[in-house]
Amino acid sequence: MKKLPSSGPKTGRGVLATVPQSADFDVGYAKPPEKNRFKPGASGNPKGRPKGRKSKMPALNEERLKVVIMEEAYRTIKVNDGNRQVSVPMAQAIVRSLAVNAAKGNTRAQRLFAEMLSGTEASNKRLYDEWLETAITYKVEWENELERRRALGIVAPAPVPHPDHIHINMRTGMVEVRGPMTKDEKVVWENLAQRRTEYQSEIHQLLSDREKPEFVGMLSFLDDEIAHMRKLVEMIDRACSSAK
Repeated sequence: MKKLPSSGPKTGRGVLATVPQSADFDVGYAKPPEKNRFKPGASGNPKGRPKGRKSKMPALNEERLKVVIMEEAYRTIKVNDGNRQVSVPMAQAIVRSLAVNAAKGNTRAQRLFAEMLSGTEASNKRLYDEWLETAITYKVEWENELERRRALGIVAPAPVPHPDHIHINMRTGMVEVRGPMTKDEKVVWENLAQRRTEYQSEIHQLLSDREKPEFVGMLSFLDDEIAHMRKLVEMIDRACSSAK
């Protein structure tokens, strides 16, 4: 069997390329060819990180961190308040400590507290102005709509809250909603109003029975029932007043 003549270095698929080795340069693990090595002072990524790409934690981890921060901010701790200890949220304790240091003359604490106070007041003012504008717009638009319905004889469900329940003091800018704010609250208020009417009717009937001769022997019982019904009416009135 004859051997094919050699025609120089073999190249192509299936043939491993060899790198000449010399006495002053070795190639192997962690030793790339000299031409492929980083030059001193040159970056391995000359273009840098693409614009707009940020290294950030996954959204899930961020949400978990927010939960941890909020839990710590409102975790109650004991602090000294004069001669006694009181339990307050961590955030309140930090703000109190800052305010105390500011009152003692710490200029850095004074600056931080003043910035915090002015920022909070500005935010509250902005939210208050938005609420006032929303209340005025809501009341005016619904009053016009209800008037339009009455003029055209249109029967439709009343809005919740009803514009008559929105009271705006233009001198002070105060807004009060003296009625239900949601459909669920409306159902509760309607039930309470119905019960109040029933209790008032019952009180009227008991007072009438008290004047009848046949109930002379039951005056004590009637008085107890009247007092009980009046107490229930007062409870409903307080519940409705506290929800305003």
